[in-house]
Amino acid sequence: MTQGAGQGPDAEHTATVRDFRVPAYVGETGPYAHTHPGDAVPPLDDGYTPTQRDLPVISRDDTLDVPVEPAPAVPEAQPDGGPGPLFVVGDVHGYLDELLAALAEKGLIDAAGQWSAGTARLWFLGDFTDRGPDGIGVIDLVMRLSAEAAAAGGYCKALMGNHELLLLGARRFGDTPVNSGAGTATFQAAWLLNGGQRSDMDRLQDHHLQWMARLDAVESVDGHLLLHSDTTAYLDYGDSIEAVNDTVRETLTRNDPDEVWDLFRKFTKRFSFRDEGGTEAVRSLLDTYGGTRVVHGHSPIPYLLGEVGSEDGEEHARPVVEGPHVYAGGLAIGMDGGVTMAGKLLVEQLPLQN
Repeated sequence: MTQGAGQGPDAEHTATVRDFRVPAYVGETGPYAHTHPGDAVPPLDDGYTPTQRDLPVISRDDTLDVPVEPAPAVPEAQPDGGPGPLFVVGDVHGYLDELLAALAEKGLIDAAGQWSAGTARLWFLGDFTDRGPDGIGVIDLVMRLSAEAAAAGGYCKALMGNHELLLLGARRFGDTPVNSGAGTATFQAAWLLNGGQRSDMDRLQDHHLQWMARLDAVESVDGHLLLHSDTTAYLDYGDSIEAVNDTVRETLTRNDPDEVWDLFRKFTKRFSFRDEGGTEAVRSLLDTYGGTRVVHGHSPIPYLLGEVGSEDGEEHARPVVEGPHVYAGGLAIGMDGGVTMAGKLLVEQLPLQN
């Protein structure tokens, strides 16, 4: 199976306006900081162009004190020498402190932030940057843990999220107009609208770009089909996991802004598994790529549950997220705890314990 370099030891439901019209960001700066829910929203059909703000930051303190507790013991590898336990991480979006705390809570890193989980296997489901304060710090941590885990006999790997495509496009193409299907669009404008942090762009280096561009889009581990977005758009890129990953990498290699924009647009679609027909949508992916459950990030659990988001911009309570959301007849697991919404950054062991 094809693997993105540098990752480890081996190296639909149609969206509605309500789905995307959400409260404005809190505390955001920049030219798009004062966009409000009543502002113009592009048509949300199959040609949806994700240039409007996709999901909000509802409320979060500027600073966070992260107590470092003694790390619990990580479950041992199989006595027959089989692979170690499998963990997945939902969307991080630049919240480095929260990520460190969540990894330490599961015993994956020690108090110094070093890999301490031996042969454990760790998968990040994408979206490392944007909205939060230190996306580049998150990428640096994941790259370092990949090397440390490999040296210990485990691994730490990552998938491509739509925000990786967005950041790559903003750096490569800037204000170059792209064929959005709904008027003129640019990666730079879309990146700013969706929480792009200028400090991340300033610190972005070639090795970060190379790492992001070589990430896989889909992977199957222990019967779990791992992907970033809750969409069937992956089927547009191949009928096998290898084909999808190869097609995505080839698209990025060709460096055509319209092709990369179309890839970003499709990876930004969401909620395919949530509503009527959701179970069938999940099964279409499982039948094609294998596995018994889809595990994804991208759409925050409060949105999957319908607990936040409205067309009138009314205030909402801070969402309460206790853990992953199992839905679509038990075939899908949502892992985005909504850290950008003052929710929870989820790190969970698979299979989920009943």
